[in-house]
Amino acid sequence: MITGLAHTGVCVPDCEAAVAFYRDVLGLRVLSPPYVMAGNAIRDDMGELVSDPTMKAAIVGLPGDGDRVLEVIEYLNIEGGAAGRALADSGLSHVGLICEDIDATRAELEGKGVRFLVSGIADVARVRTTWFVDPWGVVFILVEKSRPEHPYFAQWG
Repeated sequence: MITGLAHTGVCVPDCEAAVAFYRDVLGLRVLSPPYVMAGNAIRDDMGELVSDPTMKAAIVGLPGDGDRVLEVIEYLNIEGGAAGRALADSGLSHVGLICEDIDATRAELEGKGVRFLVSGIADVARVRTTWFVDPWGVVFILVEKSRPEHPYFAQWG
C-alpha cells in the first residue's frame, strides 16, 4: 500500500525569500527552483481544496535524500491562513533536521539571526535537540544522534 514518505509541504507568503532562507541560512540545496504552477492540471489536482491553486513552488533538501524534501509553496491568489498557530495545534507540528554537531549548528544559526524557541540543548532518548522557528512561523527541531548509523527513532535499540 504505502511504500515511503514523500515530502513535507511548507506554505509561505514569499517562495523566493523562503528558498533563500532554507538555502543560505539552513544550508539546504535548491533541488527544483521556484516555478509557477497554473492551469488545468493544478486545478484538477487541488481545485477542490483551495479556491485558486495557482502557486509558486520549489523543492529544497539534501542530495541523495530522495523524496525526503521540503516542498515550499506560495499560493499566488489566496490570502494566508491563521496566524499564531501553536505547536500543539492539530496539523503540521514541526520539521526535524539532523545535524552532526548541534552546538556548532545552533551557534551558526544564531549568528545568522535564527530565533530559537528554547534556551538550550536537551538530551532526550539518546538524541540532543533544540528548537527554532523560520521567519514564517514553521517550527523546526534540530537533532544530533548519539548513534549516527541508526535512524533517529532507533537510538535506544
